[in-house]
Amino acid sequence: MSLSATEIQARLERILPRVAKPGRYVGGEQNQVTKDWEAIPTRVALAFPDIYDIGLPNLGLAILYQALNARPDVLAERVYLPWIDMEAFLRQERIPLFSLETRHAIADFDILGITLPYETLYTNTLNLLDLAGLPLRSAERDERHPLVIAGGHAAYNPEPMANFIDAFVIGEGEEVLHEIVDVYSEWKAQSGSRPALLRSLARLPGLYIPSFYTPHYTADGRIERIERLHPDAPAQVTKRVVAQLPPPPTRFIVPSIEVVHNRVSVEIMRGCTRGCRFCHAGFVNRPVRERPVSQIVSAIETALQQTGFEEIALLSLSSSDYTNILELVDAVSAIEGQHLVISLPSLRIESFSVELMEKLRGARQGGFTLAPEAATERMRQIINKPIQTEQLLETARAIYSRGWQTIKLYFMIGHPSETLEDVRAIANLCKQVIAEGRRILGHRAALHAGVSTFVPKPHTPFQWVPCDTTEQIQAKQQLLRNELRGPGLKMTWTSPAETMLEAWLSRGDRRLGQVIELAWRNGARFDAWQDQFNPHAWQTAFEQTGLDPDFYTHRMRGEDEIFPWDVISPGVRKSYLLEEYHNSQCQQTRPDCREQCFACGILPTFSSLRRANPGPLWKCPEVGTPRATTEVQP
Repeated sequence: MSLSATEIQARLERILPRVAKPGRYVGGEQNQVTKDWEAIPTRVALAFPDIYDIGLPNLGLAILYQALNARPDVLAERVYLPWIDMEAFLRQERIPLFSLETRHAIADFDILGITLPYETLYTNTLNLLDLAGLPLRSAERDERHPLVIAGGHAAYNPEPMANFIDAFVIGEGEEVLHEIVDVYSEWKAQSGSRPALLRSLARLPGLYIPSFYTPHYTADGRIERIERLHPDAPAQVTKRVVAQLPPPPTRFIVPSIEVVHNRVSVEIMRGCTRGCRFCHAGFVNRPVRERPVSQIVSAIETALQQTGFEEIALLSLSSSDYTNILELVDAVSAIEGQHLVISLPSLRIESFSVELMEKLRGARQGGFTLAPEAATERMRQIINKPIQTEQLLETARAIYSRGWQTIKLYFMIGHPSETLEDVRAIANLCKQVIAEGRRILGHRAALHAGVSTFVPKPHTPFQWVPCDTTEQIQAKQQLLRNELRGPGLKMTWTSPAETMLEAWLSRGDRRLGQVIELAWRNGARFDAWQDQFNPHAWQTAFEQTGLDPDFYTHRMRGEDEIFPWDVISPGVRKSYLLEEYHNSQCQQTRPDCREQCFACGILPTFSSLRRANPGPLWKCPEVGTPRATTEVQP
């Protein structure tokens, strides 16, 4: 039997003075929601499987927290993973993982909802389940245990974590989470069985129940077929999409300690129309939906009053693609009585304007970030990012001349068919950019090149291609380290071992669950932290299972191959992705979808959105009707 909230609190009082940053574990922050535990019939624990400092600012968790707590019949409380010192004390004192709001053990909640925005949280998720006193494997949990659900971008390939999660939410959670709660509440009132609950959940659009599917493999390890084990399980689970974005959250929790982002974050637009072929988020978040300027400004004003924050982040995959971005920045800048810093974390070179830059002058101390991704015209055509070098240099000149001293450029190495000359061009382009800065600012000009390594992600046109080998990555990184030296130049990169881990986890099948569990038992956790990442634990786990890691990373996949993630549909047709892959081989680019629809499949899949969002339309040849061009709302 788990400890009561009172017993947990008593034991915590003994250990909190002995850990670093006890503020991570005390709760009681401004704007947290605390309800009467005994009076609420359905209790949900919302978990982010990393420490408080990282998890508290997560916007997805904030949206669900506010939405669920708006219901009188539901309480939602938060849980984060303890840091290493606190974990040791919890295990030593036999304190189960608990919620921040009321100190109740996670095992006492009805539903445990886990946010998985990236794959390197998988071993943390197992650690979270274990600290909560829950069986790791879904098959070992019954009516006495919380329903364990997970969602987020990593859920678009749920198979590596299929053995540990009862149900995956595919796509956007604002609406479906309420449906899950309703189904659970009805099941609980009837004292139903665990299988009955899963059958009811399987009938909800956007819910993937891993136990209702079994993959079968060929002799060489490829997937032969995916067998459905229950008639309620759909042949393919199509993602959920919110037709019209609801008002953004405003009651942000004010942290007890310093966290990665102390700011009001407002998602101004969801989805992207650019079609960069390497970008997982760009394909799975279609279609584009924008929030009205008035709604955004109203939310910011309310959030500032309720938090006291002084930084505003206007979030989307491409903030500068927001139709009314100049009007929005003007309106936010005009908010009275505030000394605000406006942050646009994602700006595109091709949609960036000098006028927008002028409006952001108040934030110039933070530097400017642009993402050319590649440095040669050939590579840009392959990845469908058709910007010109002179366009980038012109933008750099405008940035430096208006007072910004640092420009950060994001590049990616390892794209399909990349050569060392393509990599050398990255160094040459960086040198050209900082040369522009030195002509304008002298020695104060600085350039930071962030160089990540490409991983071919599911549901993208590059899902068929292999990763670079460790040796290839090392050679390319060494070339750049040799070239990018000198005053004002800085380079950061991702270690090849971390890239391989991301590739295994994002491209893996259900068998990889054994590797994840063994790696965790071998000591792997906090894999996203460079100082905690343990490559040896993963290498040993692969050896223990007999699986070949290269099978997941270094082979070309057949065009007719069944992927582990084919049971999931992001709404974009696999045949369209293959067509785009062929276009990349021919170095053929495609323009922004706002200019022309290329029939990817997303609009007819969600034709009901037309009824939810009537208004001006832009032409979509796929369905033979016009569709919106200004508001870009199908």
